[in-house]
Amino acid sequence: MRKDAEERRNEIIDAADMLFAQKGFDGTSTNDILENVGIARGTLYHHFKSKEDIMDALIDRYSDRLLSGATEIAENKDIPVLDRILHVVRSMSLSGGSSEEIMDHIHRPQNALMHQKIQRVIIQGLTPILTGMIREGIELGMFNTPFPYECMEMVVTYANTVFDDDLIQMTNEERGLRIQAFVFNVERLLGAESGSLMDTLNIFAIEDENING
Repeated sequence: MRKDAEERRNEIIDAADMLFAQKGFDGTSTNDILENVGIARGTLYHHFKSKEDIMDALIDRYSDRLLSGATEIAENKDIPVLDRILHVVRSMSLSGGSSEEIMDHIHRPQNALMHQKIQRVIIQGLTPILTGMIREGIELGMFNTPFPYECMEMVVTYANTVFDDDLIQMTNEERGLRIQAFVFNVERLLGAESGSLMDTLNIFAIEDENING
């Protein structure tokens, strides 16, 4: 039975998702994907130019899941701006549920290229979401910066690299100090009241004794 293009495309992505999780990106061949879906090579290349093209589609799927939730929170004007910012950051913390499975998958050494690509997607996707809320905060007198987008780009890039255990190995004490310094400096970047963003420490699930040394 012939399947419509979108259904077949999703079957290929589903198969790649499962196989990359089992074998890694480098360890998965296009033949593996063909056999799993039960299609001819020509059908695969009708939908995707290469295995990397399939990976890009899979990353798009992941990023849609991650960013759609963040966007929904950011647009809920019934929630105070600061609470929305905290909820958005928490939604991107990638713990629990499908997000945890996704990041466990991507953090495997054999999936380093996928990891790099999704980091770029998060930086490019999360920055404008946060910027919109920072602009609201500026209008409300909570923040004072002429560079809301640039500030958020710095914040997201730092958080997405320094707090990635694959890139920088830290003890709990070192991590706690970096989180304190991070929040301290974000407040100054945004011109926020000192201590107003310290609740973000809870997002990183660091116990008080680790933070205080």
